[in-house]
Amino acid sequence: MSQDTRSQFVPSPATNGVSGRRALLSVSDDELQAWLVSTGQPKFRNGQIRKWMIGRRANSFDQMTDLPVRLRERLSEEFRYCSFEQVGHQIAADRTEKLLLKLPDDELVECVLMRDPGRRTACISTQVGCAMGCVFCASGLLGVKRDLTATEIYEQVLVLDRLMEDSERITNVVVMGIGEPLANYRNLMLALDFLTDQFGLGARRVTVSTIGLPSKIREFARSGRQFNLAVSLHAPNDRLRTEIVPMNKGTGLQDILAAADVYFAHTGRRISYEYVLLSDVNDHPEHAEELAALLRGRNAHVNLIPMNGVTELPMTAPTPPRTRQFAGVLETRGIQVTVRKRKGADIDAACGQLRLNRKASGR
Repeated sequence: MSQDTRSQFVPSPATNGVSGRRALLSVSDDELQAWLVSTGQPKFRNGQIRKWMIGRRANSFDQMTDLPVRLRERLSEEFRYCSFEQVGHQIAADRTEKLLLKLPDDELVECVLMRDPGRRTACISTQVGCAMGCVFCASGLLGVKRDLTATEIYEQVLVLDRLMEDSERITNVVVMGIGEPLANYRNLMLALDFLTDQFGLGARRVTVSTIGLPSKIREFARSGRQFNLAVSLHAPNDRLRTEIVPMNKGTGLQDILAAADVYFAHTGRRISYEYVLLSDVNDHPEHAEELAALLRGRNAHVNLIPMNGVTELPMTAPTPPRTRQFAGVLETRGIQVTVRKRKGADIDAACGQLRLNRKASGR
């Protein structure tokens, strides 16, 4: 494995709302300690504040009961408690929860909490919208507006963690929400360093999903981290993939797979390959045969994802028998495969359903 090239965590630049107040977690320890001293408070209050925000699930400065009342008031006057405002909260029949978050510039993003036995997973976004243009996905319908800051990325995990009972904790993070994570590489890495170093999440409990940006995958490999990598293929050849994922025209499957091989060589982490099944588009047995040939000899796992419905898009999922047939071909050819369990589809929280939503801001 390559030497760990992790840089010391540096908070995001100021995230300014109308009031100009910075989100408190975007303020460095040195800055906050200096501010505390300027208000007549000891520097150790910094640690108390961070503990309340990161570990003790406080939802406001008022809940920090071991701080003096006047200090809590000053914090409220000087800083935003969080980078965003929660403007929507939906709960699915399977207890999946989705939050709609309004950023200081009135842009909106979504994030999701998924519950499974022994596991609580946060699915988080990295951009406002997406530029990749995948034909089955709601996230890119309106294009991309901007990158999220590191603070805006990791605070999604904190706000989802605060939804749960005392006995529950976020155990896993999947960077599979709105946006292409590796297109916002620097802020992504700062956010993941925060989650491992300060939130206490193991690197092997974090999965980063990418449509396949070869140079960034190689950079990710050289970083020395042990995060999981999921590469979204969606087709077994370049002709079909370019129809489904237009940005493939500038890369190509062989370059993407070669970069994924580099990631495996550096980390030893098995690569997951995601494949959204679209009825009568990429779900034929011959597609499965071609996919098996493409991945033969690689330490790979395929996640099959029957398309989740998007109102504006004409594609649909194949029937369950067709999905099982596709999976069976892969298994017969020695490829490990899982059909992803659909979660939160009734609140548009499933894979491919998160979107650049404008309803809350009236645009």
